[in-house]
Amino acid sequence: MVVLRCDRCKVVNDTNPVCLRIHSHTGRTLRRTGLSSAEGIDPTRPLSEPQRVPNLKTMNAARLPTLCFCCIFGSLLAHSLSRTGCLAAESATVLSIDSARFTINRKPAFLYGISYYGALGAPVDFIRQDLDDMQRFGFNWLRVWANWTAFGADAAAVDEEGRPIAGGLEKLKWLVRECDRRGMIVDVTFSRGASAAGRPRLQDLKSHGRAVETVITALRPWRNWYLDLSNERNIRDQRFTSLEDLKSLRDSAKQLAPQLLLTASQGGDISPDELPGYLEIARLDFVSPHRPRNARSPAETEEKSRKLLAAMKALGRVVPVHHQEPFRRGYGPWNPTADDFATDLRGALAGGAAGWCFHNGDQHEHPDGQPRRSFDLRSRRLFDQLDSEELRTLDRLKQWLPAP
Repeated sequence: MVVLRCDRCKVVNDTNPVCLRIHSHTGRTLRRTGLSSAEGIDPTRPLSEPQRVPNLKTMNAARLPTLCFCCIFGSLLAHSLSRTGCLAAESATVLSIDSARFTINRKPAFLYGISYYGALGAPVDFIRQDLDDMQRFGFNWLRVWANWTAFGADAAAVDEEGRPIAGGLEKLKWLVRECDRRGMIVDVTFSRGASAAGRPRLQDLKSHGRAVETVITALRPWRNWYLDLSNERNIRDQRFTSLEDLKSLRDSAKQLAPQLLLTASQGGDISPDELPGYLEIARLDFVSPHRPRNARSPAETEEKSRKLLAAMKALGRVVPVHHQEPFRRGYGPWNPTADDFATDLRGALAGGAAGWCFHNGDQHEHPDGQPRRSFDLRSRRLFDQLDSEELRTLDRLKQWLPAP
């Protein structure tokens, strides 16, 4: 939690952008208090270091005098505007949709991204260096999980019941803010599953809904992110999230942030029979199929994208097709090469898809999973874990990207 204090009226106040602007316009100043030691939490410190969250009720009474008028007015106005999503205008980078395309700041944009799942467990210096490299290679979005615990990593913003984990939530806010400054989009993903993501979480609708509310409330000032409500929600294991649950989560999210874009990814291709569940029942803003991970997949991506868009036209509602998690190296017997990645990306572009991801993760055949790449960023940053073929791939893929 960021705390602001007015130097004139000495009010200690929760994050309140409207109050900040009112004070600025009236010649008063608000000072951001240092979030460290007894004052509060420091989002740049590793999550493994315990930090005490400030309790405003127990702070020195001398610092809590009667609220000045502009603080009262600012707080009421902030509450009103935040419920309608108006505070999102503060974001420098705005993601939207125009039919089958994404837009960034109202300009058509192909989302070219990279998996960065364990970001909330990474040191800030690692993240800054990785973001520099991402932009150097042409990436304009990254995917981070809000409840990632693989390999024992403390990389989550919410716990098993959807309640906030203070350090992780602050790190997520910092990351979204930093990407907003850089003009980058952040995919924030929830999962009910175990597997690589660690122990099961959000196993009921109440917990899942609480997690959605927690994250949306924290990230409400920004418009450079979207939410994957449930990773691979169709898989009939602990990941499974019914269409009815998705609809409930979607409705709750839209009440909190009407302009926030929502998806729910599917493990495998989405068939014409499955498509109405995403577009008509759950009413999601775009679809995110996770295409099969085999040697045939790259050559099929163009046709699969075209057929999915054609099925949408037949239903009367066209939304973006986002290839959010394709194949990767280290997953199984087939290790894709630079040629495979290039074929897949070109197919996505030619087939009319709106986005594509350079997926990466742990090495399945190694007992310790090393290199774990984006699955574990605590001791090595992502670009120091990519192998030579992956780095060669990134150099090659830049030539296929649409002009900004």
